[in-house]
Amino acid sequence: MSRLIIYRRPVLQDPVLIVGFTGWMDGGSVSTGTVMYLRDKLQAEILAQIEPYDFYIFNLPGSMEEVAQFRPYTLIRDGVVREFRYPQNHFFCADEKNVVLFFGKEPNIRWREYVDDVFLLLKEFGVRRMVFVGSVSGLTPHTREPRVYCSVSDETLKEQLLPHGVRFSNYEGPASITTLMTVTARARGVEMVNIVVEIPMYVQATNPKGIRAALRVLLPFTGLSLPLDDLDALCDEFERNIDKLVADRPELADQIRKLEENYDQEILGDEESFREWLRRHGIDKL
Repeated sequence: MSRLIIYRRPVLQDPVLIVGFTGWMDGGSVSTGTVMYLRDKLQAEILAQIEPYDFYIFNLPGSMEEVAQFRPYTLIRDGVVREFRYPQNHFFCADEKNVVLFFGKEPNIRWREYVDDVFLLLKEFGVRRMVFVGSVSGLTPHTREPRVYCSVSDETLKEQLLPHGVRFSNYEGPASITTLMTVTARARGVEMVNIVVEIPMYVQATNPKGIRAALRVLLPFTGLSLPLDDLDALCDEFERNIDKLVADRPELADQIRKLEENYDQEILGDEESFREWLRRHGIDKL
């Protein structure tokens, strides 16, 4: 039985779905932060939800610290239980922009049924293209633009991504729900791209530079045009704040300088990355 509930049915023209998940691949809140940024920027309104009851395990053996991440959320104030909330899986829609956004939590169980519900919504609204945004921690220093890795459902999509300086992933190991979504997309004739931003492993805070890096690939790929001035200001502030913290830790500062040297050498040695660097700095026409 489907757990998809649709609240309204706007008429959309060739819409795109943009996906973000909490948890794995949401370091620096890049996955959820990108979707929430677009929701606020586009003034997207609630469209649908996937009810959570069949997809999560709430009671596991182990210490409180270990199992806390699996439990529903509650809020108690002055002895009164104010709120009890299951994991959220909500779709939002910016009707005039033909953009559907999905903000969810990766399910613990019944992945196939969960993905079927996502694709049921795609079918209902005629979505033929979808994008997941995520992040991983790596060796990118906070003073440089994050590296962006992509994987696709179809080889033909790679040509559309190449001009944006992305790298194509090589990976073998544990899969995420988005991997299943990608192979399902291919089987059902839907285009899917996964945009994964590499963020500094030594920074735990929300990373606006990661969100901006994802958007710089996502926006042209989906045909959206949005000013990112507000995000640029957040990125500058983020870098300044990290610089202040690093200044008091000379050993970390030394390691970051090494990361910067390796990053710069790598960019200069890769033609497409260097072209993208020139474009970003406004000197690609010399």
